[in-house]
Amino acid sequence: MIDINEIKKIIPHRYPMLLVDKIVESDDDSRIVGIKNVTLNEPFFQGHFPDFPVMPGVLIIEAMAQVACILALKVMKKEGHPSVLFTGIDKAKFRKPVTPGDTLKMELMKTKQRGELFRFEGKAFVEDALAAQCELQAVLGK
Repeated sequence: MIDINEIKKIIPHRYPMLLVDKIVESDDDSRIVGIKNVTLNEPFFQGHFPDFPVMPGVLIIEAMAQVACILALKVMKKEGHPSVLFTGIDKAKFRKPVTPGDTLKMELMKTKQRGELFRFEGKAFVEDALAAQCELQAVLGK
């Protein structure tokens, strides 16, 4: 397991854009599972939407991207590298709203790697229900 303090050593994201609270599984090669505890205190809930707070889909994708970033940096043994840049997001689908009180579990699988270029398949769950899914492509930044 990787806690928030270790995550901050691996990726450069910080509040309010750090969207991963912990890593609960990782084989350091092809699969990783991260957790985001969604609370009403998230700054985006002030405007999205005050009477029906829903985590924006783009931030669910960003949270999955951050989990994928952790795996990519571990694979390349470059923890603390300044950035992993996402070059593509494909087949994004949103299946279930994510609301305050939910625990978002993100499962990322590396499907392809060519040097510092990575491709991932991502799924985000609330309990056992699929909330979102996508394919992500990323490269280590210069």
